[in-house]
Amino acid sequence: MDVRERIFKYQGLGNDFVVLDRRRSGVDIDAETSRWMCDRRLGIGADGVLALLPSEQGLARMVVHNADGSIAEMCGNGLRCAVKHLVDHSSEHPGRLDVETGAGVLTCVPGYGDGGVVAVDISMGPARLVAPNLPSGATGRPFLDSPLQGYPDLRASAVSMGNPHLVLLDRPLEDAATLGPELERHPAFKDRTNVEFVRVEQDGLTVVVWERGCGLTQACGTGACASAVAAVLAGRLPADTWLRVTLPGGDLGILVPADLSDIRLRGPVAFVFEGVVALPSGR
Repeated sequence: MDVRERIFKYQGLGNDFVVLDRRRSGVDIDAETSRWMCDRRLGIGADGVLALLPSEQGLARMVVHNADGSIAEMCGNGLRCAVKHLVDHSSEHPGRLDVETGAGVLTCVPGYGDGGVVAVDISMGPARLVAPNLPSGATGRPFLDSPLQGYPDLRASAVSMGNPHLVLLDRPLEDAATLGPELERHPAFKDRTNVEFVRVEQDGLTVVVWERGCGLTQACGTGACASAVAAVLAGRLPADTWLRVTLPGGDLGILVPADLSDIRLRGPVAFVFEGVVALPSGR
């Protein structure tokens, strides 16, 4: 017997998500359900599923399910979608709210307009250069502008925004589709990695991201943050100022403090549709 559930679709710069509000039941979905929901031919179609669960530390706990059924620690575009859902489906208009994620409890500032929340400014937490999910986890030393084993013509930097990123400055953007799948599974990253292909410009960055578990997407918030961090550390862009990061889906603003203590991200978010789907029993 099928179980019916209301679903909500949102997008941030074309990075689209199915939101499941399960704060009452507290029951997450499994990998098979995530894969079906994200399937653009046989399911709903999305880059990921955001399960909103109860939290003692924030308004909700957001679990990010990738299109391949894996779980991501954090997703900046997804978090903006979650914030819009949480606020627009409440009777309040908070100036700020906390959401629990796999990368910690993050503070979000909604921006209001016609239709409720239209943008969100997020404190993304610290950028880490030494972390278990980076090559530095094995060496104890930051991996910055370093040669990548097996790819002698590449120099790259590894940054954790809760989730792992491999940033390639000055690498042709068109390489993302072919090189991204290889680098996602580079053995130096025990949990696989997101891969950013970055063109540094005078007033910001243009970035294409190969997302771990999703492939090419229109935008990636944590990828924009990691790219900005790498560019600032390389001395290519200034710290402590808002930087433009242009992705295929549009622009995000990223602020990188000199001490990397709390990266800030701001960008738009939009509601797409809501509906009811039939889930197999037990999901």
